[in-house]
Amino acid sequence: MAKSIMLQGTMSNVGKSFLTAALCRIFRQDGYSAAPFKSQNMALNSFITPDGAEIGRAQALQAEAAGIEPSALMNPILLKPTTDVGSQVIVNGKVRGNMRAADYFRYKKELIPDIVSAYETLADRHDIIVIEGAGSPVELNLKADDIVNMGLAKLVKSPVLLVGDIDRGGVFAQLIGTLELLEKDEADLVKGLVVNKFRGDITLFKDGTDILEKRSGKTVAGVVPYVNCDIEDEDSLSGKLSMKGRDGVADIAVIRLPKISNFTDLDVFSQYDGVSVRYVSKPGELGQPDMLIIPGTKSTVADMVWLTESGLADAVKRLNSAGTPVFGICGGYQMMGRTISDPDGSECGGSVRGLSLLRCDTVFSSEKHQSQVSGRFCGIDGFFSFLSGAEFYGYEVHMGVTESDGRPLTDCGGCFEGNAAGCYVHGIFDSADVSGRLIRELYRRKGLEYTGEVIDRRLYREAQLDILAENVRKNLDMELIYRIIEEGV
Repeated sequence: MAKSIMLQGTMSNVGKSFLTAALCRIFRQDGYSAAPFKSQNMALNSFITPDGAEIGRAQALQAEAAGIEPSALMNPILLKPTTDVGSQVIVNGKVRGNMRAADYFRYKKELIPDIVSAYETLADRHDIIVIEGAGSPVELNLKADDIVNMGLAKLVKSPVLLVGDIDRGGVFAQLIGTLELLEKDEADLVKGLVVNKFRGDITLFKDGTDILEKRSGKTVAGVVPYVNCDIEDEDSLSGKLSMKGRDGVADIAVIRLPKISNFTDLDVFSQYDGVSVRYVSKPGELGQPDMLIIPGTKSTVADMVWLTESGLADAVKRLNSAGTPVFGICGGYQMMGRTISDPDGSECGGSVRGLSLLRCDTVFSSEKHQSQVSGRFCGIDGFFSFLSGAEFYGYEVHMGVTESDGRPLTDCGGCFEGNAAGCYVHGIFDSADVSGRLIRELYRRKGLEYTGEVIDRRLYREAQLDILAENVRKNLDMELIYRIIEEGV
């Protein structure tokens, strides 16, 4: 049975996911078989495992850091918000149904056997399990029947590192206040503190470390600097979604849908110097981009209504008719069609007209399609002809079936019409063959030549994970970490 260590945060977005990935990579480098585990994740960025299970994208990245295949065992419960008060509940990689928040709060304790089974199976296969909590362990109104923070730590008898985010300020209040609000048996599980995202001269925080240790009675396991590595973010707290500037030679605009999902599909473009990706939510922000992308969404019908009411639908159609290429992925692809219908209320129900940029229609059903895919672009004319024959890989995860009488975009489906194209494949731009061709074409149409390096996203991400692990290893007391793991609770 594996030993474990758990990372809990003082709040959301303190960097738990990245630190979990870093520790998975460090343990791998040190010769251990490590695996990530997050009992419950709430995120719209998901991933499909090789056996067709849906898990949080962060756990897939952490598995990659550990050098193992991602599995539903690593994230037995995934909540994908469909409205402000409800989510699709995914258990062991498969849809269990849609629930209102209050209903799920009452139901979640019934999922403890699924959590324990997944954890124990994972622990039988590996040396170290790196567990990630969620949000804060001291949301006092939500602590009953906790299954993701201290409740889980007690359930699997795991020591805890408590992580605070100094970049957002108030790190003393974060860490000491959290410890003060924990019950004594919970506080006893905390074996060390981590100050994360430090900017500036780290030696100047020596007094801060002393204060934390004196006030808390806990050892500071490390002060980790803000690391400049390009690794995809977990959810809508990502700063990427606030990017508005046009500082690149090639300008790619992305529609920031209210229920945007899998925006990690666009992260590949950050690898390229001279390419800017900006997210727009108003017609006035569109400008004249070199390319427009409509990404995935967890609520296609509702977001199509928003697109129309915001005036963005008409603006997108005007740009496209004037020559701007538009590419849709998953929900974005569905929106580019003629009609979208949800007769059974699989998402939010109803039927709406799409953008009619593509000759296709989508009907939702209760069955969810989940699979990894790879293939080639078909013979294409129009703007996207440069992609003809290009090889891609990725995954599909969607409710609904799209029927098209247009021309096929890839051998995995999708269609195109002039300078409009769309398909269901998340990660469609990740291969060097696809992203390289696209960037070169955007440059060529400006009368320029792209001479930079073209790297497959998977290889690039491997290098970035090594950068992250190196930074964390330098600034965490790894001897202490290993001792905490060995001693347990």
